[in-house]
Amino acid sequence: MNTSFDFEKPIAELLQQIEKVKQVEEKTKVDMSATLAELQEKLESAKKEVYSNPSGWQKVQISRHPDRPYTLQYIEMICDDFIEMHGDRTVKDDKAIVGGFGSINGRTVMIIGHQKGTNTKLRQYRNFGMANPEGYRKALRLMKLAEKFNKPVVTLIDTPGAYPGLEAEERGQGEAIARNLLEMSVLKVPVLCFVVGEGASGGALGIGIGDRVYMFENTWYSVISPESCSSILWRSWDFKEKAADCLKLTSENMYSNKLIDGIIPEPLGGAHYDPAAMAETLKAKIVEDLDALCSRDIDELINERIEKFCAMGVVQEG
Repeated sequence: MNTSFDFEKPIAELLQQIEKVKQVEEKTKVDMSATLAELQEKLESAKKEVYSNPSGWQKVQISRHPDRPYTLQYIEMICDDFIEMHGDRTVKDDKAIVGGFGSINGRTVMIIGHQKGTNTKLRQYRNFGMANPEGYRKALRLMKLAEKFNKPVVTLIDTPGAYPGLEAEERGQGEAIARNLLEMSVLKVPVLCFVVGEGASGGALGIGIGDRVYMFENTWYSVISPESCSSILWRSWDFKEKAADCLKLTSENMYSNKLIDGIIPEPLGGAHYDPAAMAETLKAKIVEDLDALCSRDIDELINERIEKFCAMGVVQEG
């Protein structure tokens, strides 16, 4: 596992030591199992210490880890089969949002999510997970298709924001996202939303209206990124750690403020340490919630969905 961040240095150093000991063992054929066991014990202890109480900024960093699973990896691990669908039938196929029908434990669902890309070339191809208006219109087309065939919708959110380019605004970025908010709030099928990485601004919210909205443990959800907030308030990125704390963007903050319905636990250190275990946790939650929601009256579900989002941010003054 490659580590990327300053606060993970103790772990990186121990991983390097373990690798060196393994190389010595292989080269000299000397049994180093006792040393390896000791180092492994130190590694587990260091991971518990480093990840026991991460700050808001550290969670932002973990959510951006390059080894973290993205939508297509989750789909591959949780679906028995999957048929990807393309295009918004107006402009083009936005590669930053993927979606299609998949089968989970024999139940057909429409899965839609942001896709970032796993290397430099793919990140450019996927526009770093930043969707244009046609991406949100594709997502809406797929949701309406799911509604037509009475299939539940699952969305996986992981984006640094909707694409802010001039051409995106010319094609109606704001309208496309607003339209999704309106349509998702009255969609006549159960909708589950999961923030699996970054949840930035309207780019995340554009596929984030559902009966149940969850955040993975080491993710963030906010109207603005810490760096952008810092640059606006302090004219510098140097205060991004302070901005992350002030924004209250972690899963714990969001849950305590009743803005999400629950927190999905991750393997120690983050989803990238054990993607298979993370996918199993996600799959179990999807199956559990759809079992409960699919038996409900759809009009009741829609009313509850609307009331839940309308209650957010309401302040009662005495």
